[in-house]
Amino acid sequence: MSTATATFTVTGMTCGHCVSSVTEEVSEVSGVTDVKVELASGLVTVTSEQPVDADAVRAAVVEAGYQVVGA
Repeated sequence: MSTATATFTVTGMTCGHCVSSVTEEVSEVSGVTDVKVELASGLVTVTSEQPVDADAVRAAVVEAGYQVVGA
């Protein structure tokens, strides 16, 4: 089974709760199998079964209350 990864930079996260919120929302995107959020850098790495829908990830980050850089 192949997997795909995509990395996004998220701004506005300041604490562990922020990380949890982003992780929870992005995890709900169809096909996503894993989400890793690095608070210090703002990097969000998304692993999925197929190439992930970047717009869906951006929408999930916005739903959590943050922004994707370059979105």
